[in-house]
Amino acid sequence: MITMFSVPKPFRHHIGIIQRNAVQSWTLIRPRPEIILFGDDEGTAEVAKSFGVRHVPKVARNEYGTPLLNDPFEQAKRLATYDLLCYVNADIILMSDFLEAVRRIVRWKHRFLMVGRRWDIDIKEYVDFTMGWENRLRARVNCQGQLHPSTGIDYFVFPRRMWGDIPPLAIGRTTWDNWLIYQARAMHVPMIDATDSIMAVHQNHDYLHIPARGGDAWEGPEAKRNLQLAGGRGHVFTLKDATYTLGQDSPRPTLSRRHLQRRLQTLPCLYPYLRFLAIFMKAFIRVSGSLRWASKKNCPAKEVRLDAKQ
Repeated sequence: MITMFSVPKPFRHHIGIIQRNAVQSWTLIRPRPEIILFGDDEGTAEVAKSFGVRHVPKVARNEYGTPLLNDPFEQAKRLATYDLLCYVNADIILMSDFLEAVRRIVRWKHRFLMVGRRWDIDIKEYVDFTMGWENRLRARVNCQGQLHPSTGIDYFVFPRRMWGDIPPLAIGRTTWDNWLIYQARAMHVPMIDATDSIMAVHQNHDYLHIPARGGDAWEGPEAKRNLQLAGGRGHVFTLKDATYTLGQDSPRPTLSRRHLQRRLQTLPCLYPYLRFLAIFMKAFIRVSGSLRWASKKNCPAKEVRLDAKQ
């Protein structure tokens, strides 16, 4: 079993609708997970009571009122009934494929970080969760949704005692999620991209909940502080840094060219003592690429046509 936890925004207007959709979807996962909602924002206690999930009102915040990542993670580690935890953003609908994927990974390893890309879709209304809801939602997402790039990371599955000290990063601003991925890679924990196995549905919304004095989610003072706390842009990791992907069976190593190039790029960051090797390998790749280009450029036209016929 698994303990899922989240820090919702105030349950008002459209945000309230989509967050209710998300929480209700989690309660329908079987076997039902333990669910903890953190924070005392408007509606959180009432929603927790209506769905029969745990509510922890106290959560650390910065001067802008934004919850800080380290506090709910530390509290969840202490309060969770189960040793497997999942932090998930409160606008993400999850379905039965989520726990099926988790089971496959747990049979493979006990120490890991499972993440995945989300599917973005406009949902304005309460989802009808009567029989067949998953099939209806999947069909709608396949028709109207869009798979977010590798930066769209909204759920994190990990064992209870995996994290050490977590910086006080502002949740919902940039870089907090990237730092979690960086830290997992820095600890040499298998990082599994479950995008191919899990349809995580992100219900699109505006960002009017961010206070004006806090700027926006990407360029405001909270975002800049997050970047500083995370250790700079060199620690901004994404799903391109996954070391495994999850298909229908157990995880497979990521050996695509883009993954290997990214691994070479981050080698000095993760293994500082190998930085000179990384510089040499990058230079070798550049030179070999130039030689291949020059070889193709100087290839006689007749030989090219002959090769094409063959």
